[in-house]
Amino acid sequence: MRDVVYYAQLAIESLVGIFGLRLYEEPRFDVVARIEPAIEVRRYDARLAAEVDETETDEAARGRAFSALFEYIAGANTGRDAGEKIAMTTPVEVATPRAEKIAMTVPVETSRTGPGTRMRFFLPAKYTLESAPRPTDPRVRLVEIPAGSVAVLRFGGRPSDADIEQRREALLRAIESSRWTAAGDATTLFYDAPFTLPFVRRNEISVPVVPRDAENP
Repeated sequence: MRDVVYYAQLAIESLVGIFGLRLYEEPRFDVVARIEPAIEVRRYDARLAAEVDETETDEAARGRAFSALFEYIAGANTGRDAGEKIAMTTPVEVATPRAEKIAMTVPVETSRTGPGTRMRFFLPAKYTLESAPRPTDPRVRLVEIPAGSVAVLRFGGRPSDADIEQRREALLRAIESSRWTAAGDATTLFYDAPFTLPFVRRNEISVPVVPRDAENP
């Protein structure tokens, strides 16, 4: 019966999600500044996430990572209640591979470097690292994300990898001309299921930041 209730709830949440209605828990944050009208700086409390690394960056790799994480929250775990069902949350975070500018004669080319795909599901706020169910899949690990500030560029639609890269570059340029400085790698945040109508979808590029004067205290 527990399985029936869990999957029925997911089905209802997915159904209303087609129209952009989000019933999932989302990590709490405070908006502390704005760099541009479309870019805000948020302060998040410490969070707990389950994450998976894949060596590839293609859609198949993202699918494998998502499946492993979904199986974990759907019961592939142990703990005080073996097989515990964990509520789905939003967003799903995907690491954005770095783009490195390599000087050529003409033109300047862009090549992707860095690790493959890193995907995260944020766990509901009621869990701590000690109380969260332990994954049975060795690819899934639990990580604590420390409190901190991030600059976020929000956009809609169903973006391609090229669209995401373009917005990542735009966010980094905006940060460079602000009183903030990037303090980590960019990630992409997806708030909706693949079948959500494109015009109501919510996506974000996120980069950890610190105040520029904090670099030289």
